[in-house]
Amino acid sequence: MPDRAPQPVDRQLPTEESRDLIALVRDVVQGEIAPRAAEEEEAGHFPREVFSVLSEAGLLGLPYDSAHGGGDQPYEVYLQVLEELAAARLTVGLGVSVHSLACHGLAGFGTKEQQAEHLPAMLGGGLLGGYCLSEPSSGSDAASLRTKAVRDGDDWVITGTKAWITHGGVADFYTVMARTGAEGPRGVTAFLVPGDAQGLTAAAPEKKMGMKGSPTAQIHFDGVRVPDSRRIGEEGQGFAIALSALDSGRLGIAACAVGVAQAALDEAVAYARERRQFGRPIADFQGLRFLLADMATQIEAGRSLYLAAARLRDAGRPFSRQAAMAKLFCTDAAMKVTTDAVQVLGGYGYTADFPVERYMREAKVLQIVEGTNQIQRVVIARHLAGPESR
Repeated sequence: MPDRAPQPVDRQLPTEESRDLIALVRDVVQGEIAPRAAEEEEAGHFPREVFSVLSEAGLLGLPYDSAHGGGDQPYEVYLQVLEELAAARLTVGLGVSVHSLACHGLAGFGTKEQQAEHLPAMLGGGLLGGYCLSEPSSGSDAASLRTKAVRDGDDWVITGTKAWITHGGVADFYTVMARTGAEGPRGVTAFLVPGDAQGLTAAAPEKKMGMKGSPTAQIHFDGVRVPDSRRIGEEGQGFAIALSALDSGRLGIAACAVGVAQAALDEAVAYARERRQFGRPIADFQGLRFLLADMATQIEAGRSLYLAAARLRDAGRPFSRQAAMAKLFCTDAAMKVTTDAVQVLGGYGYTADFPVERYMREAKVLQIVEGTNQIQRVVIARHLAGPESR
């Protein structure tokens, strides 16, 4: 059964321009994304053509400076765009979030010369990015990464393996964290590596329970040579750059989670109004009505939480704790809401004829990516009580 069109969310947007932007996104969703989402996900088709459309529409660089091809949009607006995209297809919404994450290092820490040379193509030139931090043996403990970059004249030679890379094998560029110094976070440096660099190869995509249309793969660096002009920031600054990117990226994941949850609620409400048992719509039964009310409340709470964090970011205020809270709450809520949506549809919810089983499978990964929800609790607790005793 084809996915139902996402129901328009009544959004509080700061400007007429941002309202027009959301209208544009909804047009793209209805014309390019939603009609084929279920079929393409089932087939494992990566919608590169959709990302080309998004790039042409100026939707891949929304939170970045227009001087370099960005959209000059506040995070408050950018995140609501992500939510709209993820409600239609998480592969697209999460893909835009990861692309933005991959651009963060150069946009925030690159030199003016680097930004002028690379950002226009990255933000609006049809390119798609990947973000390389995790490794087979370093996930939550990202500072223990082993991929090395060794100086060789004016170049760096990168050797190692990155894991769980969204857009692995299809990205045009990767922001790569590699060890250039001693063990620990201060020995990590960031690099901008072309996707077609000699010695860079991708393993076969992981076989995942959800998001089958989004390739996730290991990336191998076998003596990949990049010039020092592609080093982002100072030597040893890479881990700080990575954490800065993740603070913003966690808000992207939170927005995507709310989008998936909203799509699941819309489907559950529509089904409950249509499905009749005992002579009346099942939406008449109090037990189910209360379930829908709880689902809607969690979605509204999550949306408010990620927007509050985004407004702090837009105001230039610290938002790391709030970003961790938003990622934690929104992704846990998405898992609960999508599971409840399956319950509302009963046996039909467990079949691929309806999209809620896909939403439930997709919601699970959002509790894991860009820092598991256990790590989010660690981050929040450190803000509250300070670092753990050693």
